Amino acid sequence: MKKILLLNGGKRFAHSDGRLNQTLHEAALAHLDRAGFEVRETFIDGGYDAQAEVQKYLWADVVIYQMPGWWMGAPWTVKQYIDEVFTAGHGSLYANDGRTRSDNSQKYGSGGLVHGKQYMLSLTWNAPQQAFDDPSDFFEGKGVDAVYFPFHKANQFLGMSALPTYLAVDVMKCPDVPAALAAYEQHLTEVFGKGR
Repeated sequence: MKKILLLNGGKRFAHSDGRLNQTLHEAALAHLDRAGFEVRETFIDGGYDAQAEVQKYLWADVVIYQMPGWWMGAPWTVKQYIDEVFTAGHGSLYANDGRTRSDNSQKYGSGGLVHGKQYMLSLTWNAPQQAFDDPSDFFEGKGVDAVYFPFHKANQFLGMSALPTYLAVDVMKCPDVPAALAAYEQHLTEVFGKGR
């Protein structure tokens, strides 16, 4: 049985009240429970203890980050969570930056201690899919994972590897919650299977 940590990075802010991220978080919780996974969760904006979160990372086989895209990346609350939890995890999530004093130019980022663990991004964006995929549009055809390159690298610094990203698009201008939920259920089935 896989152990999964669900991190809800949704937040009420400006014209967003975080409902879609909460809905997707709850859908993942229900889906993974039905499939027989052991699940723990944290609502980041509700507060957390950094050392307790480090223990959740050590416990989990997979970490799922549920969050909106704000100003081309994670909300500040999720970034703060990463900063505090990963820093508290020195010695258990990572040993060092991976380099040696004898050759400090080699192997930066190889000091992670949680190899074999995986993570997945589940993201909500107001931008349409075309903005990510079309070379003539805003993100120059680089795709959503390029937008999250530093976020991916932070997790890989610990030794974790990425699962395929889920992306809900056009969530403010053209919201379709039933379609987003159906697509997320399909994504979860493809990544984790149906279970029991």
